[in-house]
This record gives sequence, structure tokens and C-alpha cells, in this order.
Amino acid sequence: MKRRWFFIAIILVVLAAVFIYSIARKDKSVDVIVKVEQGQFDVLVSTTGELRALNSVSIRGPENMRDARVHNVKIVDLVPEGTVVKKGDYVATLDRTDATSSLQSMEDQIERDEASFLQVKLDTTMQLRNYRNTIKDLEYALEERRIILDQSKYEPPATIRQAEMNLDKAKRAYDQAVKNYSLKKDQAEASMTKTSIALKRQYERRDKLIEVLNHFVIKAPQDGMVIYKRDWGGGRRKVGSTISPWDPVIATLPDLTKMISITYVNEIDVSKVKVNQPVIVGVDAFPDRQYTGVVTEVANVGEQLPNSDAKVFEVRILLNESDTTLRPAMTTINQIKTNSFEDVLYIPLETVHNTDSMSYVYRADKKVRQIVDLGEANENYIVVLDGLSAGDNIYLTVPEKGDEWDFAGMDVYEKVKKRKIEEEKRRKEAAQRMHEMQQKRMDEMGRIKRGSLPAGVDRAKIQQMMRSRSLSGKSGNSRSGQSGSVKTRIQR
Repeated sequence: MKRRWFFIAIILVVLAAVFIYSIARKDKSVDVIVKVEQGQFDVLVSTTGELRALNSVSIRGPENMRDARVHNVKIVDLVPEGTVVKKGDYVATLDRTDATSSLQSMEDQIERDEASFLQVKLDTTMQLRNYRNTIKDLEYALEERRIILDQSKYEPPATIRQAEMNLDKAKRAYDQAVKNYSLKKDQAEASMTKTSIALKRQYERRDKLIEVLNHFVIKAPQDGMVIYKRDWGGGRRKVGSTISPWDPVIATLPDLTKMISITYVNEIDVSKVKVNQPVIVGVDAFPDRQYTGVVTEVANVGEQLPNSDAKVFEVRILLNESDTTLRPAMTTINQIKTNSFEDVLYIPLETVHNTDSMSYVYRADKKVRQIVDLGEANENYIVVLDGLSAGDNIYLTVPEKGDEWDFAGMDVYEKVKKRKIEEEKRRKEAAQRMHEMQQKRMDEMGRIKRGSLPAGVDRAKIQQMMRSRSLSGKSGNSRSGQSGSVKTRIQR
């Protein structure tokens, strides 16, 4: 019995809660009315970025790592990021294991090469000595043949002829030995020189490696605050990271008196961003502070950030103020002022409703759907060119039975329609002119190739003109810009 009453009580509580919630929702479903505002309308491209120092000194690994054939070297110790150091203070230590092993292998190779060089030197000395002895023996044999010929002048002609032939053979053998000795000597000297040069290179590599190893303890090149270098993937250098001859920077010592904000603008908004545009910069670490800046650089080539499919363009913003509490890598909020309108009407984007052919708002004072002519829009507001006046009341959302209201402002609709028709006409005319120009250029190029230019036409001038047009077209296609979401700031 008690259990039944308990369940009944629970059901009553639930029903009461549902009833109260429904009444509360009914009370809250009140139509929100806003006024048409008038004032300055600033269009801002809003992006997030990161602070960096405009100027900094790199803390690098040993020089000549590439010449010493030292490639990837690990960082085994590193002072904490943000450490303030003086010139010559300790910063980091690099892993000597691989380099020390390479040095030992090099020392062993040098010992083998020295022994080989000495052996070649001794063998060459012995060979040349044997050649000299052979030449001396041939010289004696030549002298002996000469004496025999002198003694045979009273002998029969055949004997004399034989003596002459023997003398000629001995002379030719001697001359050939002298030439062979000269060649062997040159060959031995070249071999010795080659071995000596190879050994000298080994000495130089060893000395370079020793010099590199002597700089595996990294010290600060000047006073400053240590900021870890970022890798291509965005991660910071830390213990366990590697450096190489192509990327030897371990950390930087930034100049904190001049800071820049590095941000990325998407390809949709980049065309709006220009150099020298003013910027409002906020820092997440100090939400109560605001800084001013100016765009100093807009990348011409887009890139794709990690874990993102969108193409973005790097934008650099120089801060006008100097604040030593700012640190590199702090997150920034950048509002780039790309355009500004003085004394215009604007309304929230939520108040605008669209059909295929027109835009309209719900007038609260006249209970009509007012057709409007709209201008430039951004993230929060849109400019009203015609159809409303300052102070008019409009609904933020669709009011009750608003879809049954009559339309007002057909003159605005006709004006917008006429303008769109004219714009479409101009667009088609421009496309037609472009097509005709391209066709004319193709015809000119065809005549140039066929050699059938009209009389009085300078062929070289036309060819130069075609080349310049082609280059300018390529240059135009290579221009790029950067992105972000558009926001607005209203000054009333």
C-alpha cells in the first residue's frame, strides 16, 4: 500500500515539473526586437597567432658538422625555457656517443693507412734500388760490348758485324732500362703522392671532428632569455630532440623590445589583407591589455598547416608598443582592419531573411516584411543600403504568423533587380572582351608562326609584346594572400 502511494507521489511531482517547465518556456518565447543602428562600421579579419621577437640570435650547434660528417646529434641536456643567461653561460649538451665512435674508427683507419703508406714507401724504395742496379749492370755490359768491338777490328768481317750487333743490342737494352726506370720512378712518386694526400685528408677530417666534439657543450653567444626553437611540425626542441648540419639551431635569444605576431589567414579572406593595414592585437595571457600593430608582410605562397586541409597564408604583424612582459610563443588574437564605413546603417545578421530573389526583415512597427538592399557583411552585422532608417524596430527572429505578413518596399526590390541585371551584363561584356583579346592574341601568334604578318608590322615588337604579356600573366597568377574570420567593431 505504501509503495503504491509512493509511486503516485513521484508521478505527481513529474507532472508538476513538466507543467512548470512548459509555462516557463512559454513565458520565455518572447519576440526580440532590435533597432537599426547608425555609425562607423569597421570590417575586421580576426585570426589567432603567436608572438615572436622581431630580432633574435640563434643558439646553434657546432659549426662544420657537415665537413666532419656529423649528421643527427641528440640533445642530452638543456636549460629550462625562459632561463635568463649571460654571454658564455651554459645552455645545452649534445650526445657524444656516435661522434666519439666515429673518431675512434677514424683513428684506427689512420693507423692502418699510415702502416700502408710506410709499406708502400719501403716497397717503392726497394724496387727503385733494384732498377738502379739493373741499369748499372747494363751499363757495364754496354761498355764490355764496346771494348769487344774495338778489339775485333782485325777479325773477319762477320766477327766484326757480330760485335757491332751485340753492341747495338746492349745499347738499346741500356736505353730501355733508363726509360723504364724514369717511368717507374714517376709512377712510384704518383702513388706515394696519392697515398699521402689520402692520409692528409684523414688527418684533416680527424682534426675537424675533434674540433666539433670540443663544442658539444653549447654556451650562450650573448645575454638574453632562452627560448626553445620550434620544429617544422610545431614542436619545441627539447631533451631527446636532434639537430643536424642543415638545422643546427637549438634555441634563440630574442630581443623582447620589438615583437611581432605571426598569424595565418585562410585563402578566402587573404585578398582583403594588405601591408600597412592597422591591427588590434590581444594576448590571451593578459586579457585586460590591448596593443596596436600594423601588417608588415603577407605571404605570396600558401601553405597547409599540420592536421588541416585548408590552405593558409602567413601574415606578420609588427606591434607598435614595447612591453617586456610579453614572451615569445604567447597566443595572440589579431583583428586586422581591412575596411571602414563612416555613418552607415547596419543590422544584425540574424534579422535578415532571404528568398531566391530578395532579402527582407520583419518590421515590428508596421507588421510587414520589409525588402532591403544590403551591402558588405561580416560575422555579426550587415550594412543596409536602402529600405530602412535609423531607429526602425525589427524582429531578431521570425515573429508569430510573420510568414503571413505582406511585403513592403517593392521599389527597393526593383532597384536591386535592375542593379543585378546591369552587373550581370557588365560581367558578360568583360568576359566577351577577354575572350576577344585572347582570340586576337592567338591569331597574332598564328600569323607570326606562319610568317604572314600585315605590311608595316614589326615582327620583333609583337614577339616582345607577347612574351611580356605571358610573363605578366604568370606573375599575376602567382600572387596570393591570407585568412581568418571576419568580425566587426562598431563605434556609435
